Amino acid sequence: MELTVGDKVSLIAPLSYLKTAEPMPMLRPPDLVGTDEVGQIVEIRAKGIAAVKFRRGTFLIELNRLGSSE
Repeated sequence: MELTVGDKVSLIAPLSYLKTAEPMPMLRPPDLVGTDEVGQIVEIRAKGIAAVKFRRGTFLIELNRLGSSE
């Protein structure tokens, strides 16, 4: 499945940490985003990384850890 900017996605499985999509990225605890929460892809970066906007922030997540929510 090919994910693109604007797609609604959710996590396939819990992550061990989250990395913010800010100019100076920070590691955040994984409980900020649940597997049932829906986010939107706002940017796709190199090496299969997507910036996904969730309720509690925008995080960098590997595309293979995301599933479509539509």
